[in-house]
Amino acid sequence: MSGRSRVVRVILGLAGAVLTLTLAAVLVLNGVIQLNHPSPERYPVRGVDVSRYQGQIDWPVLAGQGIDFAFIKATEGSGLVDPCFAANLSGATETGLRVGAYHFFSFESAGATQADNVVRTVPAGPELLPVAVDLEFYGGFGRDPAPVEQVRRELRVLLDRLAAHYGRKPLIYTTADAYDRYLSGAFPHADIWIRDVWRAPSLPDGRAWTFWQFSDRYRLDGYAGEEPFIDVNVFAGSRAEWERCGR
Repeated sequence: MSGRSRVVRVILGLAGAVLTLTLAAVLVLNGVIQLNHPSPERYPVRGVDVSRYQGQIDWPVLAGQGIDFAFIKATEGSGLVDPCFAANLSGATETGLRVGAYHFFSFESAGATQADNVVRTVPAGPELLPVAVDLEFYGGFGRDPAPVEQVRRELRVLLDRLAAHYGRKPLIYTTADAYDRYLSGAFPHADIWIRDVWRAPSLPDGRAWTFWQFSDRYRLDGYAGEEPFIDVNVFAGSRAEWERCGR
């Protein structure tokens, strides 16, 4: 084979590899390929988390697809209330799912006023799962993160206020980068709901997680919002352990 032929073959091989990787990336981004496949035997309890982006939800349809629980966005920061929260809370509860609310933590407002927003919005009741606090980077905070001690201080105020009001400790939803910066080695009594859509999660300080959001690119029936995908999660335990969780 001539040197020119070898060069052509190398170029064609590289072009094919690039095309294959590009196609795979498109399939992943469109939810056709799922990178995580948690074992149903190991993680038999599954659920979703939703917000206004899923639009109007037909809860009986959604709940009939192997779903055991739903976390519903309620509030954000000190003043925002998800406009679909009340309808979603009522609809999900009527299906018999175990239901919880989540609050999106703001780096720009005090923990006390964020707690007030949650308490005004989310009812207290033993039938609900513990409130979750969503701690993740948004906007420019990924590039220029808020100071660690400031975030921990306001988060601690928020968690303490919610625990006092609802009588149960809240759990914390977070991403790997936010966990590393703000949670690793801190808040040891808070249950962790970790997002990892690439692989099975492992927390750097050896802590166990309670919930795992394993995909943000799932497609299920029963919703028609601007977001075509839905987040799906598993609980780290058996069905017997699930029955005791949060009670």
